Amino acid sequence: MRLLEVNDLHTSFFTDAGEVKAVNGVSFNLDKGKVLDIVGESGSGKSVTAYSIMQILASAGKIVGGSIKFNGQELVGAGEKVMKTIRGNRISIIFQDPMTSLNPTYTIGKQLMEAILLHTDRNKQQARERAVEMLKLVNVNEPEKRMKQHPFELSGGMRQRVMIAMALACEPDILIADEPTTALDVTIQAQILELMKNLQEELGMAIIMITHDLGVVAQMCDEVIVMYAGSICEQGTADEIFYNPCHEYTKGLLRSIPTTSNDDEQLRPITGTPIDLLNMPKGCPFAPRCDNAMRICLRERAERLQINEDHQAECWMNVKKLMEEGKDGEQA
Repeated sequence: MRLLEVNDLHTSFFTDAGEVKAVNGVSFNLDKGKVLDIVGESGSGKSVTAYSIMQILASAGKIVGGSIKFNGQELVGAGEKVMKTIRGNRISIIFQDPMTSLNPTYTIGKQLMEAILLHTDRNKQQARERAVEMLKLVNVNEPEKRMKQHPFELSGGMRQRVMIAMALACEPDILIADEPTTALDVTIQAQILELMKNLQEELGMAIIMITHDLGVVAQMCDEVIVMYAGSICEQGTADEIFYNPCHEYTKGLLRSIPTTSNDDEQLRPITGTPIDLLNMPKGCPFAPRCDNAMRICLRERAERLQINEDHQAECWMNVKKLMEEGKDGEQA
């Protein structure tokens, strides 16, 4: 069952310096019970894509084109009244930093109950019971005690569990997790990811996982979207992306993942810095940082090619490979 359809989404931020095209023609689908990973460096447009779906953009941001359909209902231009029935209820989000997402002046219980009372018809007592139930679900110890505590009294991993509990309190169809493990140590990262995977299987919801690290979600995603400079440069199943990467940027991200197979091998970081979105190049946005860039990469953007049934990529190296093999590429 198809839950979400994003088609040719364009989101811009209008600043004094000009229009920043943060999301530029993004398209993807999400089915019930699936896990989609959106990966890329900071500034690639991952979070803005998520905020566009939720329609919680900053005042300077605006969806300038495209379509977002949830269960067949168009969300672009639907208005705040419609979004209030969906946001937090049917589609929930976990933000990057739980310390800044939780109000430090209110107790954990008050904040959990507020979300439940806002989106359901439960009374105060029922909301409290549901809040305790959710804390138990995400493996928070002594939930009754935690209900009376403030966010600063909890560890980072515990706060993240509270955020997950808050996001799942209304049993959403889609959970968007925006860098949910960035501020956590490696051990807690693994626990949080395992928890989310178990909850996803138990509740049957779909997850959009946003991260800059492909290694973090290698074991839990069904499909991967690789974004750079506001656009999708490669898209495919997890197996295709990890074992048959077809864009130089994706290959760079994979080379940056630490492995235990060869302790003597040094990590190979991607050189350079992300491009200025106010001054986009004519050709491939990644060309200035690409070790294998050709002249055409600087002049013209490659068409997206259908590598196989489960894999698409936008890179001139694929065109070159097809020409060398004497084949005609099929455009996606």
